[in-house]
Amino acid sequence: MPLARVGSHALHYELLGDAPGTPLLLLAGLGGSARGWLALQAPEFAEHHRCILLDHRGVGASEDPGVPFSTADLADDAAALLGALGIERAHVLGAFLGGMVAHELALRHAGRVERLILVGSWARPDTKRRMLIEKWKAMSGHDLPLEVIAWERMLWTLSDETLEQTDLVQRMLAGFLHDGFPMSDDTFLRQCDACLGHDVTEHRDSAAHPALIVCGQQDGLTPPRLARELASTLPESHLVTIPNAAHLVMAEAAKRFNEIVLQFLAGEREA
Repeated sequence: MPLARVGSHALHYELLGDAPGTPLLLLAGLGGSARGWLALQAPEFAEHHRCILLDHRGVGASEDPGVPFSTADLADDAAALLGALGIERAHVLGAFLGGMVAHELALRHAGRVERLILVGSWARPDTKRRMLIEKWKAMSGHDLPLEVIAWERMLWTLSDETLEQTDLVQRMLAGFLHDGFPMSDDTFLRQCDACLGHDVTEHRDSAAHPALIVCGQQDGLTPPRLARELASTLPESHLVTIPNAAHLVMAEAAKRFNEIVLQFLAGEREA
């Protein structure tokens, strides 16, 4: 279980593959860990790029310095990890919170980023998203059964068609209950606050990296209009909306998602 010291705390990371060329850093979303990339993305991506999977501070085996943090702070963590690993420049892929961190990484440490992939992310939260995140904060710390937390997550991240697939949903639920929640309630609250405080609209056009923005057409958590707003802040961005998928587009449309990402990293547009 490798750990890298980044200032006051250590971060857990995993390295997969030994492909030459620019490595790929994968950043997990709100309430998630690096394990989320292992089933459907990391094995295929690692055939083409050396992959770095990072657990944010306070997640899994990563240490928690016990203080509030912003998406900018998590971006500094990611930059420090790349430095500790001797990686000068990487492609960066982030989902939701991870996408916000990736965006901040491109703004704050531009020389560390080659290409940027933001999935189910936003430039800033609107009123409905603020209300939802505040609701999740209010639900935390009340010893709710993990099953209730899982249902809430699936209702906001899966498409209606996927939710109709009872066997699939039950397998996903069983997996969540088996793995448990990868962080404390306090860390989750601070992740929520980081999402609420994220706003890159004042830095419009500041990140000039080639950027791919991916959104599920049925995403209710970060709907396509928020993806379009996000794209407007990045002058070199390309927005792809994938049909028949919601917020967990990388799971619901894994084959198409992986194809689009690898084409982009190869310097190509989607077929």
